[in-house]
Amino acid sequence: MKVLLLDADRGVGRTLEPELDAAELHTACGLTEGLRLIATGTWDLILLDADFSDAGMEILGRLRGDGGSAPVVLLSQHPSMELALEAIRQGAHDVLPKPLPRGRVREILAGIEEVRRLRPLPEPARGDANIVGSSAGMMQVFKSIARAADSDATVLVLGESGTGKEMVARVLHSRSRRAKGPFVAINCAAIPENLLESELFGHEKGAFTGAIGRRIGRFERANGGTLFLDEIGDMSLALQSKILRAIQEREVERVGAGSPVSIDVRIVAATNRDLGESVREERFREDLYYRLAVVTLNLPPLRDRGPDLDQLALHYVAHYGREHARPVRAVAEEVFAALRAHPWPGNVRQLRNAMERAVVMSEGEVLLPQHLPADILHPPASRPAAAESAEMPLVTLEEMERRMIRRALAETANNLTMAAERLGIHRNTLRRKIAEYRLGVAT
Repeated sequence: MKVLLLDADRGVGRTLEPELDAAELHTACGLTEGLRLIATGTWDLILLDADFSDAGMEILGRLRGDGGSAPVVLLSQHPSMELALEAIRQGAHDVLPKPLPRGRVREILAGIEEVRRLRPLPEPARGDANIVGSSAGMMQVFKSIARAADSDATVLVLGESGTGKEMVARVLHSRSRRAKGPFVAINCAAIPENLLESELFGHEKGAFTGAIGRRIGRFERANGGTLFLDEIGDMSLALQSKILRAIQEREVERVGAGSPVSIDVRIVAATNRDLGESVREERFREDLYYRLAVVTLNLPPLRDRGPDLDQLALHYVAHYGREHARPVRAVAEEVFAALRAHPWPGNVRQLRNAMERAVVMSEGEVLLPQHLPADILHPPASRPAAAESAEMPLVTLEEMERRMIRRALAETANNLTMAAERLGIHRNTLRRKIAEYRLGVAT
């Protein structure tokens, strides 16, 4: 943190130094130097003598009038109620007598640091609110969606489980000319093979045992809109052949029917499998693959989306805070450090569920690490070796923080600036933590 002291008395600076810990102190004893430092520096706290060059109150008014974000603490040799009221009216953070009360500046700095360790929740998202991100991989996805949405081209969405393939399909539909038509989704891996054909194409009464009436399949139900075939890589070759025919001929035949039914459907398919490898292994039809992959979208896993993790976490906290009527207004930086240490094998779906659980378990206006699920707080990488312990013991937040700092330092070759950015904390805070935990790194 950077502190600016504007006071003609040089002794005030010497008095302050023991309370600043790792904060940097810059001083100005004259008006010209003071105004130059205000204009050219970025400050976390400004300590201003009310009698500074006979312009202390004028400077205070100018600082707040210019929309300066640094808190200003007014110092006075002769404090009074009138001075305090006027200073607070003009936006002063506090008014302190001289000589300064012992420990008070340290308390103010600690409070500023605490506020900086909280991130406010974003405003409710507009548009396609569930697709959040600004990483390079997601920007490529967004551009591809924009180009492909307003067409009837078949789209193949690839990505690991939980990356948001159905959300992308819904956006493609909502941004297309078919937006007023139905969006029909089916998970091809979740329905038994002997029932999937009927689910997709429908059946006539008496077509098989238990067919007590006509059933309209998903293709027909999606007529005029979009059909989303999720996990299409798990489908049998026999059904793949019928899907191919439906796409090519734009017609389907219900099980037990004697004539086809025309359809007008856009197909969006998705899978977490490598369809190219499945084609080579003859587990997926090559001709169907090329029919589906007119446009291919690759969704990156959450672990490769960098800053999107923090953005998504804030988005879900805001969303579930409203949904569950919780008063959460901000998220502590330590929460993001814990989230970054997790591998997220379940991707965005796992993160969404974790943040909903955290919101439900939260107390008060700040979401804290202890509100996170246990598997997020204690990821496998932080567990002791099996030779040391057969079971994972409880780990204190202090120990978790120590481990995360060690890991960040190791991954950045002890570069404090890069490590602090990775941990989401200020560089001076990292220096203080290194000294506090005696990690033996030169600061």
